[in-house]
Amino acid sequence: MNARLYLPLVSKLTISVPGGTRVCISHLSSNQFLALVLLFGLPVLCCQAQQQAEPACQKGVLIELRGIVSPRMEKYLERKLERARSLGADLVVLDIDSPGGYLDSSLNIAARLRDLHWAHTVAYVPREALSGAAILSLGCDEIVMAANARFGDAGPIFQGPDALFRHAPEKIRSDLARQVRDLAEAKGRPPALAEAMVDMNLAVYRMTNTQTGDVTFMSEHEIRNLDDPKRWTKGKLVFESREAKFLEVNGRRAVELQLASAVVPDRAALDARYRLQQPLIILSRSGVDTAVYVLNLPIVTGLLFVVGLIALYVEVSAPGIGVGGLTAGLCFTLFFWSRFLGGTAGWLEVILFIAGLVFLGIELFVIPGFGVAGVTGLLLLLAAVVMASQSHIITESSRDLTTLTNSLLVVFGAGAVFVAAVAVLTRYYGSIPLFNRLVLQAPTGDGQQVVDGGARPMDPASDGPVQIGDQGIAESPLRPAGKAIFHNDYIDVVTDGSFVEAGRPVRVIQIQGNRIVVREFEGASE
Repeated sequence: MNARLYLPLVSKLTISVPGGTRVCISHLSSNQFLALVLLFGLPVLCCQAQQQAEPACQKGVLIELRGIVSPRMEKYLERKLERARSLGADLVVLDIDSPGGYLDSSLNIAARLRDLHWAHTVAYVPREALSGAAILSLGCDEIVMAANARFGDAGPIFQGPDALFRHAPEKIRSDLARQVRDLAEAKGRPPALAEAMVDMNLAVYRMTNTQTGDVTFMSEHEIRNLDDPKRWTKGKLVFESREAKFLEVNGRRAVELQLASAVVPDRAALDARYRLQQPLIILSRSGVDTAVYVLNLPIVTGLLFVVGLIALYVEVSAPGIGVGGLTAGLCFTLFFWSRFLGGTAGWLEVILFIAGLVFLGIELFVIPGFGVAGVTGLLLLLAAVVMASQSHIITESSRDLTTLTNSLLVVFGAGAVFVAAVAVLTRYYGSIPLFNRLVLQAPTGDGQQVVDGGARPMDPASDGPVQIGDQGIAESPLRPAGKAIFHNDYIDVVTDGSFVEAGRPVRVIQIQGNRIVVREFEGASE
């Protein structure tokens, strides 16, 4: 608009000055008009210029959060946030579709998002974010939703001994109410509505400031404790917060209640809302994330234990750092690595596991008999494995009990399979196709030894310290590996599967490379 059109229009305008007097602009002198423009117009122009100069987000990333909120999701999100930061993102969008999950993980994620200052965080809810998923969304700077998406209903529940779900005790609900109020207040959302998501008996009302016209939402307790109640007009009850109902709303209603910032139908609308210069970068699941998920499956965990224990048995039966020792180390390393990234294990579990192996080693090779060291080693191994498979130490609910039961079933199931495998290996070690290539076969009666199915004459110079039929004394308990004395020499031996006490006579029944198999017999050694 040019000056000729603008001045006739503004000359007909009037303004209010302090005291309630209205003054027509056409009655002002030129100096007064200039002062008026400087006083009222300049701040408005500056504000508009600031809004126009506000930069759009330079780079945005989108992280999908699907399924149950758990320690595994917590660690997954931490890895993706670090990846987003390394990419230089200034916008992080969490695409949330979850029915909820573990309360501790939900609160931990919410606190992490609340304290994240290097990027603008947005919780995008296309379908549902209920219970723990709604709580973690409160930690974001903004919540945007599809029109019919569901949000809220975050009342804490637990499963009783009869497998029925019940509301958590008042102590837990009171603490949770305080935490969700703090999360909502930190991001400028009505704390009373956040509390109504976890308190089914909290009634929330629409409140209007009589001086400014601002609208907010308060509970009865907040209304009674207002410093200046006359400044506020109490409106209607928020229908979703009626008695015996946890607050749950759809996207349109969440915007009306100031819980959400906008209704966003799809991802394309997200790009437009934040004026992104390039589409959102999707941080999808990587190979590491998939490996962590697969390795945390109970059947895969059990398989790791079975293979690791069998490999350890093979290594003990044929001493030396070989294929068995490397395979066992790989299996146990994969187990703890997957638990580290899955959020259920820490260094304590690793230390307990190593201590258990040390105690068992002492029992097998240092202290005769199966006593305190052996029992302690087994208990430490069991504790390490069970603790690494779950996020809690003390069982407080039926869900915790179910997790503990599943962990024990995996451990004892793997142990049973291991015992059966050891029995088969002990009996058929030299004839199993995979293992018969790792060691030499026993000498034949005609002075030959079998190598890979073929016979060749034995070299007398290669004779070992013992021969088949030699008799000796078990120096240590053989369970099944240990030491025995033959011709005043200490020899590493292994039994054919039976237990032999220290001091009992034994006879060599088979020689496979450096693996010497013995069996107890009645009579004195010659």
